[in-house]
Amino acid sequence: MTKEIIKNNIEKLLSKQYCCSLEELQGDKIVYTVHDSIEKPYIKILAYQNCVVVCTSKNLHYKIQKLLKGKNRDEIFENPFVYGQTIHYVANTNNMCDISPLLECEQEYLFDKNILLLNGLTGFENSLTFDSNGFTSTKATYIAKHNNTIIGIAGASHSSIATVWEIGVDVIKEYRNARIASCLVSKLTKELLTRNIVPFYSASVTNIASQMVANKCNYVPFWVDTFGTILDGSSVYHDVVQNLIL
Repeated sequence: MTKEIIKNNIEKLLSKQYCCSLEELQGDKIVYTVHDSIEKPYIKILAYQNCVVVCTSKNLHYKIQKLLKGKNRDEIFENPFVYGQTIHYVANTNNMCDISPLLECEQEYLFDKNILLLNGLTGFENSLTFDSNGFTSTKATYIAKHNNTIIGIAGASHSSIATVWEIGVDVIKEYRNARIASCLVSKLTKELLTRNIVPFYSASVTNIASQMVANKCNYVPFWVDTFGTILDGSSVYHDVVQNLIL
């Protein structure tokens, strides 16, 4: 899969998530958009290449523009209603590496309906979760086992674009720092690419260990965004943002 195909698919995803056009996304301006399907006061901010997109609910659209007028990208991301930031990575298909874990373990790949065999498994919230009805958004997994016990999972969940899936990984505490996470992410990435699925990997800006996994698997940072924040009074910053909502 070429870099251009990956870029085009990711831009389609971001355009849909942030309610902006591809032309706006590829530009160099601060763009303000409205997420029509969210009624509560809401804000989520994206930095992609030279563009910043500030996506809000309709009731905050003009207030946010006024509040952020004249601010640059870094100043926008430093506002008190921004609760957290995530780095999103895409695979460098020109330099994919094959990583082996330090610990010998059995590995298994499950795809689509076969993942239902894992229903009831807990402790892997970043890679695999089931709801009360036994449904999971995870569509592909790579599993590591040691002594017949699952010790790590890399899972991929579909996004709002059918050809773009997000990878998450969990390794139980006793087996960390043995390259298991990197191995599972690397193998799952290759499986998805063979199916013409664009994988991306996400890590909090404070999670250095997760960022190191991305780096070891030759993922490259592609965009940064904030947590999607509902400004409904539940935040510890409520007093700071109250005037914005009213």
